[in-house]
Amino acid sequence: MTLDSPLDLIFNVANLFVLPFWVLMIFLPNWGITRMVMQSFLPFAALAGVYIYLFATSLTPETAQGFANPQLADIARLFASERVAATGWVHFLVMDLFVGRWIYWEGQRTGIWTLHSLILCLFAGPIGLLSHILTHWISRSIVPRSEGDGVMG
Repeated sequence: MTLDSPLDLIFNVANLFVLPFWVLMIFLPNWGITRMVMQSFLPFAALAGVYIYLFATSLTPETAQGFANPQLADIARLFASERVAATGWVHFLVMDLFVGRWIYWEGQRTGIWTLHSLILCLFAGPIGLLSHILTHWISRSIVPRSEGDGVMG
């Protein structure tokens, strides 16, 4: 990992910051510490703060115009900027972790298996979300049960 600029540092720290939360949800879902950590919104506040900083520092008249009236070619050109790409990436990190947290808590609440959905969400957020929705539907159609019947990871 080479750090050529403060932007590289922010990007790399943000990537590393989310990993412990994913490790806890995926490998230790029923551990009391995992439940305690995942109750907090502080990780999202910290990442949102990083996002706000990157967003504010990447905002120029060109980026504002590009995002105000988005056209695919304009968005592609904007994301060629490392700062805009880092801003977008942190956006993905925040939102994927938030969706992963929701999947985690739904699994804790309903007892539906979430391991596969969390792993998919870590690498491709919307696919993990869809996986959990489908798993929920299939689980409920095969084994109807009341909410909160069990806790599974």
